[in-house]
Amino acid sequence: MLDKGERAPDFTLPDQDGRERTLSSLLEGEALILYFYPADFTPGCTREACDLRDLHTQILAAGLHVVGVSPQSPDSHRRFRDEYGLPFTLLSDEDKSVIKAFGVDGPLGIGVRRATFLIDRGRVIRDAVMADLRVNRHKEFVENAIALRGGV
Repeated sequence: MLDKGERAPDFTLPDQDGRERTLSSLLEGEALILYFYPADFTPGCTREACDLRDLHTQILAAGLHVVGVSPQSPDSHRRFRDEYGLPFTLLSDEDKSVIKAFGVDGPLGIGVRRATFLIDRGRVIRDAVMADLRVNRHKEFVENAIALRGGV
């Protein structure tokens, strides 16, 4: 997994509406909470997404925004976003190239590890957490990022 202080690789992925998005464009003007999750509509991933949805006003007030990445299709992401009222972008990494570049692919390249990164406008990773089973760890990470926002 990429670590604190490393530079995040730029990438281009389609969002839930099929529009191509780059990391560089997502960082224009704001720092980013980039989270990787295994799959749309699964219990842990739904809980994590809804936690971020519920924190969204605080996240924006701290000058941050959220983007999620998983290997499902843009159509799956659109349905997931609509079903749970998610106010943030979901990116489709069907070939897992970005997942691999961030070092969050599962053992033997199978699956996706649950990981969250705080990335500044210069693409420097300011903090990161990986916790596959402790979904609440990601909510705590984001709450800490909001509280410490002055350092990003």
